[in-house]
Amino acid sequence: MNMTTIIVIVAVVIIAMILISMYNNLVRLRNNRENAFANIDVQLKQRYDLVPQLVSVVKGYATHERELLEKVTQARSACMNASSINDRIQADNQFSSALAGLRVAVEAYPELKANANFMQLQTELSDIENKLASVRRFFNSATREFNNAVQSFPSNIIAGMFGFKTEPMFEIPASERAAHEKAPEIQF
Repeated sequence: MNMTTIIVIVAVVIIAMILISMYNNLVRLRNNRENAFANIDVQLKQRYDLVPQLVSVVKGYATHERELLEKVTQARSACMNASSINDRIQADNQFSSALAGLRVAVEAYPELKANANFMQLQTELSDIENKLASVRRFFNSATREFNNAVQSFPSNIIAGMFGFKTEPMFEIPASERAAHEKAPEIQF
């Protein structure tokens, strides 16, 4: 073998190793994103398990809020039946919106807010919501890292060849963004 052949073989091996490394990095980042969503799933499961208890307590006080309670129940079912990560994100946004409506309805019942069972459930739900916010931030961080790898040169070439594509973040839907940007009204 002459020196040129050896250099070509070494160059091909180095390029192959770089391509394999990029592919493996994309796989690692995709799996990290999926793991991050699994953490969200754990918190959502706790939330879904808690909500029927909360709804049951509220029903005792707010029997005429039936439509709102049904909306919360339907949103919970949609979340539990969603199959893909993107469907779960969309269903969870609807569920969060329904829960916000439930919180507003509860404000109309001062005696409900004094109920010990309700207060315990409300505290647990608040804790779960805080944990959800944390794992959603982690999910978005993992998604950002994955999307950066998919879009950056030269790994974008490998991503395109093997069907990796950018993935959506866990965001507030545009239809609800205005309500979330408004400062809360505090009444004494």
